[in-house]
Amino acid sequence: MKKIFLILSLILLLAAGALYFLKGKSVYDPAKYSLEIRPADKPFGIGSEISFSLPDQFGKSHSLSPETRTMIFAFTKETGHLIKTAMAQQPKGFLEEHKAVIVADISAMPTVIQNLFALPDLRKSDYTMLLIYDKKMARRLKEGQKTDQVIVVRLKEGKVTAIEHAKSPEELIKLISQA
Repeated sequence: MKKIFLILSLILLLAAGALYFLKGKSVYDPAKYSLEIRPADKPFGIGSEISFSLPDQFGKSHSLSPETRTMIFAFTKETGHLIKTAMAQQPKGFLEEHKAVIVADISAMPTVIQNLFALPDLRKSDYTMLLIYDKKMARRLKEGQKTDQVIVVRLKEGKVTAIEHAKSPEELIKLISQA
């Protein structure tokens, strides 16, 4: 019995090692991406200016456009699912039509989980989702925010004019449509 347990443990350990070797390397290159919030000495909020270069779920880089009117942030798995439910009800091009972008924080997620589950699932979406891999970037955006809700940030030429929250897919769609 002890021998079988040792053999099964060894097999499990080897499988975990192989999985980590194959899927444990991050595709994120921190030298390519940035996020800046001004003023640097104040929390992100109304009056802040934001600029960024972030990857999407396919690794393509995106920067904030002066025309972007709404940024939608998901900082938890639950808020990510709320966004996914809301977007599933909308036609392709809905975000572009409303000059909105979605940003999801995946910085707390282990790389193996990102590569095996999160990224493949996100790549099935009909919409672009920008990703935050860097914990420092995420921390700067989350400071003082209600991260258990979807955060909807209104912008005018990169400057925050309002911050609202959505607790349901219906509320989120209404907030995006109002921009």
